Amino acid sequence: MDLLNIVSRQQWGAAAPKQKESLEGPAQRVVIHHTALQSCKGLAECTDELLAIQKLHMKERHFDDIGYNFLVGGDGSLFEGRGWGVMGAHTKGHNGDSLGIAFMGNFNNDTPSKEAILSVKQLLMSGVLQGFIRPEFALYGHRDLGATQCPGENLYAALSQLRSST
Repeated sequence: MDLLNIVSRQQWGAAAPKQKESLEGPAQRVVIHHTALQSCKGLAECTDELLAIQKLHMKERHFDDIGYNFLVGGDGSLFEGRGWGVMGAHTKGHNGDSLGIAFMGNFNNDTPSKEAILSVKQLLMSGVLQGFIRPEFALYGHRDLGATQCPGENLYAALSQLRSST
């Protein structure tokens, strides 16, 4: 049973994906991103951001859908992007065995909230328990796998908090 409250695609008004490609098995890696846009809290505040990101990814970048599997708001609200078991478009050359999670905001400037960190930790634990993420998964910041500042200095510095199991 999944005790996490994840805001569904339907709840935030997502457009249907052009197509969906499944991951071949449980994700071996989790890649942390930031949206590099405004931070937001809760469904009402984050809906416009989510729709703007999906539109940018589908119309300008020609992705099949919003690139991330999940996104998290500053209050710890979790939003379904592509969801579990679906290949994302978030880390070029590394999407086949990974899950992409984006913190909503620009963490070159902002510091990730305790609530967002805790929600993502719970999401990762839930993913492992449900068999969507390998128990011994590796956690990366986007910059570890590509030439980018993402997920921003302050979020990158906080990755150790996501790696710890407490």
